[in-house]
Amino acid sequence: MNFCNLAAAQENISLTQEHIVVIEFLRHFYQQTSKSPAIRELVKALKEKYGEKIGNSLYLQTLFPVSPAVQAAKLAGLPKPKRCI
Repeated sequence: MNFCNLAAAQENISLTQEHIVVIEFLRHFYQQTSKSPAIRELVKALKEKYGEKIGNSLYLQTLFPVSPAVQAAKLAGLPKPKRCI
């Protein structure tokens, strides 16, 4: 079992392709900027790349129910966003 699956199990998340899209996007974002985005920046960047369906906070909340930016970063193996609780 890889890190992402282990982290998802710890967060009680059953990984789907929708989760993987966001996780891979975050990894690429981090490679380009050397930072994990807070929720507003994450939503904006996802909207620019994928459109309204994926780039909105309600959609992300359904995938990562506790804290979308923090949980997605954790599953991606990235540091916690600086401006997130």
